[in-house]
Amino acid sequence: MTEVLIRRATPDDAEAIARIWDVICAERVYTAVNRPFTPEQERAYIASLSDREGVFVAEVDGHIVGFQSLDLWVRYTDSFDHVGTLGTFVLPQWRGRGIGRRLAEYTLAFARAHNYEKLVVFVRASNENALAFYRSLGFIPRGILTRQVKIDGRYDDEVFLEMFL
Repeated sequence: MTEVLIRRATPDDAEAIARIWDVICAERVYTAVNRPFTPEQERAYIASLSDREGVFVAEVDGHIVGFQSLDLWVRYTDSFDHVGTLGTFVLPQWRGRGIGRRLAEYTLAFARAHNYEKLVVFVRASNENALAFYRSLGFIPRGILTRQVKIDGRYDDEVFLEMFL
């Protein structure tokens, strides 16, 4: 495989990340996000993250081909500070090539170093590859949110998974 650099995103990466959102949202099947974030929105989001949160990018030959986000579960109270939520997004031509796993190794190490004890992820029930990916990382399904996603008039359930670090 080509060399993959995993690093923390900066606001300068916002345009490349927004292009990935464009592709994945256009597919209409892998995420509950149905409208891509603009570069400006992505730049503001990256800048808003605390020292314990981050967007981590996978870069190949100077091009960002995927990213993973780690956010606090909530910001309105510190009683959930040990819980984070994760999201993984990889361009179609790079899926199944270990990019997600490389991102996860980096993000999980970051999460452990920043005192997270548990990570949570929501995955569309129809996204069998993502469910298998998260299970392979050690996430355990804990429940199904029925008809949680509605895109183009079509419903999908979401599976709630957790992993203790």
